[in-house]
Amino acid sequence: MRKSVWVVLVLVLALSGLFAGGQKEGGAKSIGVAIPSADHGWTGGIVWWANKRVAELKAEYGDEFKFTVVTADGPSTQIQAVENLISSGIDYLVILPHESAPLTPIVKEAHAAGIKCIVVDRGLSQTDFGYVNLAGDNPQMGKLSGEWLAKEMVRLSNGGNLVAMGGLPVTIDKERMDAFFVEIDKVPSINNLLGGDNYEFANWSTQKGLELMETFLSQYPKIDAVFCQDDDVLRGVLQAYKESGRSDIHTFLGGAGSKVVMKMIMDGDPLVRATVTYHPRMIADGIDYAVAVARGEKSDSFHTAKAPISVVIPSVLLTKDNVAGYYEADSVY
Repeated sequence: MRKSVWVVLVLVLALSGLFAGGQKEGGAKSIGVAIPSADHGWTGGIVWWANKRVAELKAEYGDEFKFTVVTADGPSTQIQAVENLISSGIDYLVILPHESAPLTPIVKEAHAAGIKCIVVDRGLSQTDFGYVNLAGDNPQMGKLSGEWLAKEMVRLSNGGNLVAMGGLPVTIDKERMDAFFVEIDKVPSINNLLGGDNYEFANWSTQKGLELMETFLSQYPKIDAVFCQDDDVLRGVLQAYKESGRSDIHTFLGGAGSKVVMKMIMDGDPLVRATVTYHPRMIADGIDYAVAVARGEKSDSFHTAKAPISVVIPSVLLTKDNVAGYYEADSVY
């Protein structure tokens, strides 16, 4: 009889270890972080900030948490990476989706398995289940950019000629550019050389920014300012301008807040005097959110909600007055 009880007890303990998922290692909470590979500057920053924050949290909390950071070079590989995280028994998923639509089903599968999900930057294509959508403020990014650039153009050229570049034809890009042009259109003396609220897509790419700027320089003999929304794009734009030998443009404005552009602002570059943050450190904020929920410092009620909750990270205008406080010399972006 005692032997039978012992066998049952062993089976119960084994099964409890099997189904405890991420908590099977001495009660440690398991947090999986799924992010894109470093295919350009901003995503390189995402990878750097994710690993930096995980290292800091491991040092702070020791065995209280188990972290797994996985990168993927496309939606299909990211789906597979998340499937592996689910199989490993994670308690929390922090994900910056490569693309919203293809990653939505696997995040929904994680949610159905009881995993609490924090989605960073871009939301999912379905909003009928409970997760946290933590993202930057795209309309504010565009608004701050438009306000600052309009004032600079009036100050330096009483308005003048503008060319503008967006990123890709996606929702967050439209939110930024719509808000940007709301501010620009308030100043009648600013002339958008592309007409109306039109702009070209630079694909958030340095090379595409260079190519577009070369085209603009060949088409328009007088340009006063350039908005390209992204600090990676800005590098290509500035290269094209430098190689052209022209001297008519007085202001270039990118965005996101790369350390290269922050350093230019700190050093008093005459052409680059500001940027607006949409910073990759937001992945660290997502990881911190999961840790706070796990430690009972934030509610986990979002998981049983019928719709996601939104957590917005404000954009900040950086100029020489405040940029030093945001500069991270060791960051890759």
